[in-house]
Amino acid sequence: MPVSRHRHVRALAVVLVVVVAGRIQSVAVAAPADGTPALVAAVPNPVADGDTGEFVVVRIPESSTANWTLGDGETTIELPADRPGGRIAVTADPNATRRLTDTPILAVPRLSLSNEGERLRLRRAGVVVDRLAYRDAPSGERLVDGSDGRRWQPVGFQPRDVRSHGRAPVTGFLLPDSPGVPVETLRDARRRILLAGYTFTSDRIADALVAAERRGVAVRVLVDGDPVGGRSARGAATLDRLAEAGIEVAVLGGPRARFEYHHPKYAVVDDRALVTSENWKPSGVGGRSSRGWGVVVDSRAVADDLAGLFRADAGWHDAIPWRRYRRGRSFDPGRPANGSYPSRFDPATATGTVRVLTAPGNAESAVVEVIDTADERVDVIQPSIGRRDGPLLRATVRAAARGVRVRVLLSGAWYVAEENAALVEWLNGVAERRGLPLSARVAEPRGRFEKIHTKGVVADDVVVVGSLNWNANAVSDNREVAVAVRSDELAAYFREAFAADWERGVGRGTWVLVAGAAAALVLALLVAKKTIRFDDSSD
Repeated sequence: MPVSRHRHVRALAVVLVVVVAGRIQSVAVAAPADGTPALVAAVPNPVADGDTGEFVVVRIPESSTANWTLGDGETTIELPADRPGGRIAVTADPNATRRLTDTPILAVPRLSLSNEGERLRLRRAGVVVDRLAYRDAPSGERLVDGSDGRRWQPVGFQPRDVRSHGRAPVTGFLLPDSPGVPVETLRDARRRILLAGYTFTSDRIADALVAAERRGVAVRVLVDGDPVGGRSARGAATLDRLAEAGIEVAVLGGPRARFEYHHPKYAVVDDRALVTSENWKPSGVGGRSSRGWGVVVDSRAVADDLAGLFRADAGWHDAIPWRRYRRGRSFDPGRPANGSYPSRFDPATATGTVRVLTAPGNAESAVVEVIDTADERVDVIQPSIGRRDGPLLRATVRAAARGVRVRVLLSGAWYVAEENAALVEWLNGVAERRGLPLSARVAEPRGRFEKIHTKGVVADDVVVVGSLNWNANAVSDNREVAVAVRSDELAAYFREAFAADWERGVGRGTWVLVAGAAAALVLALLVAKKTIRFDDSSD
């Protein structure tokens, strides 16, 4: 297994990088100081014919701009001394590179990076001060030097830190109990609506957006370009209607996509932020099917934060105008959810401190921290959970090991029934063998909703609400948004709702295994025919 060491001279920092299966994985990290000379990033394989626009980002101190070279063992490029210090993008094709980075450009006569691999060296007066090595450069990605090591990221993606915004009034609500909350929030808009989602088929939400546009509100919509199962004709017609009303509608995807899926569910409405676990469709915010959680945060700081995120996500080459994207495409008929469920929990308003979490980047570690700092109780509600050794589930078991009372509630929907029943059996078995205060159940709605679609955590006085599924793809590949609200009153509200759903759950899930086996057979047949759809049954 080849090993490459990268020494940052004068900072005495060492980064150890291991190449595994052609990709770089960091093993131990000590990030260089901002003023330290370094090879910061490389884009060897842009999504372009002939790799036009490929570049290397170097960082050179302002105080010493002379006698620097960049080489790969075959070719050495002298970096001109009459240029500013700091970060610069070295490229032979400045016009193409400007479309890929905001870093100041330094044009050089020749720079050719192999997609199969390079060993780059940054030298000062002939002395190597930094190295960067890679193998098998992925298309449309850049190798970056960050606080967590050198790794590949999509070109155009900028990771964010957790954003903390102080105290604000927050209204918590449940779905399908209170579908009026998201609609009324949008109807109250006077200046701006920025709506981000995965899928969009709701006529009620579309009505609110069109009405807002007509009264002069600036409305923009951003959804995923290729959701699982494809886009339904109903969804296409809904987006057509928005675009025809003059609303700026874009979809995220294509060969330059920064994310596997654009999966958040939030809206910026004037100086408020609406964040939910539910899609913009009848089964979600329409209250026709799913158990979901949501919050409305009355805070200009939170709203502006999410507005900045929206602009960043909608401002790259993978954001494609809907009218252009839909040309020549056909869409399958969809079947919207038509359920009707009684309202049991009214919305509740309290004051709490708010943090904005996003993925890729910080959401997983932030939720792990929330669970790790709990002293008394942790309640987790998820449609399903991926790997049993994932950081989020490990944190949950770890909390129980230190005496925290932990409950995990999962969906009993047919498409996750078998795996969820197996996980419930395993978690309860771990608890029994180790004597932990941990229990898990599969939800049984019994007429109160159709399925669990919530992605939520209540840990002591903190509640986490948003789109973050507990699987590896969500935390590392998808755009996800959640908020963590610290409030005794709001935590009590969501914990009471959790307890009501918990009491109707199934602890061992034997019947679910049988149902899951039957569902798996149906699923296999549907997949064979390539007709399976997830429009209203899942994400």
